[in-house]
Amino acid sequence: MKRIFTYMMAGVSLLATTSCSDFLNTAPYDALAPSNTWKTEGDAEKFLIGCYDGWIDESGILYWDCASDFGYSNFLWDHYQSIGNGTMTAGLKEVSDHYTFSKIRQCNDFLTNIANVPFADEAKKNDMIAQVKVMRAYDYFDKNWQYGGVPIIDSYSSREEAQVPRNTEAEVNKFIEDELDAAIPMFLEDKASKAGYIDRATALAIKMRHALYYGKYERAKEAARIIMDMGKFDLEEDYGRLFRLEGQDSKEIIAAVQHMETYYGNMFPAIMANNEDGGWSSMVPTWNLVNAYEMDNGLTKEEAGDYYDPKHPFANRDPRLAMSIAFPGMDWIRDDGTTKVLNTLNDSIVIDNKKVLNLNYSTASNNSSKTGLTWNKYVYPLNQFADMWDTGMNTILFRYAEVLLSYVEAENELNGPSEDVYGKLNQIRNRAGMPIVDRAKYGTQEKLRELIRRERSVEMAGEGLRRADILRWKDAEGKMLAETLMNGELRCPGGTIDYTETNPYKRAVIIPDSVQLVESRGFSTHNRYLPIPQKYRDLNDKLEQNPGY
Repeated sequence: MKRIFTYMMAGVSLLATTSCSDFLNTAPYDALAPSNTWKTEGDAEKFLIGCYDGWIDESGILYWDCASDFGYSNFLWDHYQSIGNGTMTAGLKEVSDHYTFSKIRQCNDFLTNIANVPFADEAKKNDMIAQVKVMRAYDYFDKNWQYGGVPIIDSYSSREEAQVPRNTEAEVNKFIEDELDAAIPMFLEDKASKAGYIDRATALAIKMRHALYYGKYERAKEAARIIMDMGKFDLEEDYGRLFRLEGQDSKEIIAAVQHMETYYGNMFPAIMANNEDGGWSSMVPTWNLVNAYEMDNGLTKEEAGDYYDPKHPFANRDPRLAMSIAFPGMDWIRDDGTTKVLNTLNDSIVIDNKKVLNLNYSTASNNSSKTGLTWNKYVYPLNQFADMWDTGMNTILFRYAEVLLSYVEAENELNGPSEDVYGKLNQIRNRAGMPIVDRAKYGTQEKLRELIRRERSVEMAGEGLRRADILRWKDAEGKMLAETLMNGELRCPGGTIDYTETNPYKRAVIIPDSVQLVESRGFSTHNRYLPIPQKYRDLNDKLEQNPGY
């Protein structure tokens, strides 16, 4: 059974969700008095459903790559463009606001009130407690990573009481680790038999990612190993299937946000689709990502010599490029099932012997991709959707490939190259149709680190991990990779489409010297953290601002 997080019925959510006060956005209160509602197991189950409602910020999964070198957000009001180009400030309303505590307070209230509810089976009660502890830990993880220390809040009854200072990043991390370690043994199942609920595997995946982000490699490796030893997950045979409707039952998916057409539809495929198809191109890949893919023989494009042709940059590449990115020249399947050549390079095209404006050209419309690229993940083919604005597409939060990649990164940092590391990397590469690792070439910890980072980057492209990776990864001098990768001009090469070419990987003829500026980007060391939004500091003068803002 697929692992998904379900958004429950609106009527039940209204009962279970609490209201918000206006102080600090940290202290919602129960709409129904606990003395009247927290009586039975059924009451607890309803409030558990309320905790699930909206606990994952789905845009925060898909948009975060736009704040990295691999993605671009076309619109300032989508809240990620200013993070990507380094212009974010504490008072800029267009900066993504992750500094909200309503879900944490809701979890606090649940954990306080369930303690006094009698259960026929105490193990069931503990399982529910574990689910909410994990939700809360994940929320703190997200905030702590983005802001570098946030208040560990209690249940407050007044605005004055809620005005608390920030805890240190280390203190919040200790809280997260303790919560996860306490919750994991309390789960009844490794993989929940009832779809829509957090289980032990999901909790371990959060523990793994959190530990990896903070360089606690033994802890990350241990969590990854336990998930692997469960024997309940494996790589999907077809990489591209993972991101189509037909793949939502994949054995690779550990956890995902669930959607249902007409009831809780997912409009992100349309948000990502290009202009001619009626989409917005709101989040698009960059050519930095294209350049990151190896050739299909395992060499980088810089190592490949004549095998890499800069005029035909999509030819002879890692197959994951074509399964992840909608590139000019490819055979694009439209919503009516017809196929056309995707053209984002020419400013005009010929239709019925008439020269007309190319709606997918970068300057044709606000909704045209400014990089000339869009995502295939979660979008292609468009005819899988009855309505791309109301789809049943689920968004993956954790999948098994990340487990393998986290394990090999941690193991290499701890002990260097090994048969175990090579074997797991080869599983991922072979699934994609790539050759096994050249052990002579990648025989040292440093060289293998280079490969592991590249493999993680292209395998997980567009899935929201890239910015965190280039913040935590350091170069030989100890600098964040973001300090190099996020400074300078974001560019898009020009070119034309050769319609006489039958090979879709060679139809795009790129003119390397014809380059368009997408935007200028900057990254300073203080951009490691987001600014605390000024509106919250206005409400709580005990909140200290991050340096540099």
